[in-house]
Amino acid sequence: QGERVKENVEELAGTFGAEVAVCDLRARPLPLFDPAANGQDPAERDAGDLVRWADAFVLGTPDYHGAPSGILKNFLDHFWKELAGKLFAIVVSSNEKGLTAQEHLRTTIRQCYGWSLPYGAGAPAGAVSDAGTVTDPRVRERLEMMGRDLVVYGSIVRDQRLADIS
Repeated sequence: QGERVKENVEELAGTFGAEVAVCDLRARPLPLFDPAANGQDPAERDAGDLVRWADAFVLGTPDYHGAPSGILKNFLDHFWKELAGKLFAIVVSSNEKGLTAQEHLRTTIRQCYGWSLPYGAGAPAGAVSDAGTVTDPRVRERLEMMGRDLVVYGSIVRDQRLADIS
């Protein structure tokens, strides 16, 4: 289900003019974060290139006992400096709304000096068909709003971040 929601979010962001790239941490996991590491791992270098390129992020995760996945937290630990001043949207695959996992991510984003949209999207199993279509109109509406807001506010936050560092 999470893969299908990810595809829907990518499509919606593209609809609003975003250039989209995917960093699939399941396909190319990062090594466990070590602040003393030299950053020479190929997966870390590739993910870092995407992080530096991106102006805004959609973080997608399952809800694991009220928290985001460890692999996503590890990603945020690796690139906390590069994530500063960037905008985030949160999508959680959950039997509930995933509110606790969303709050965990908002806290981590703040600690990375990033900005998060004040809402997220929770996608229960019944919200997505086997064909990958978001069938729940409330979830679809939330994802559409998220795609638009990420592009609109992501541009504003990016422009200010670039002005601040120049």
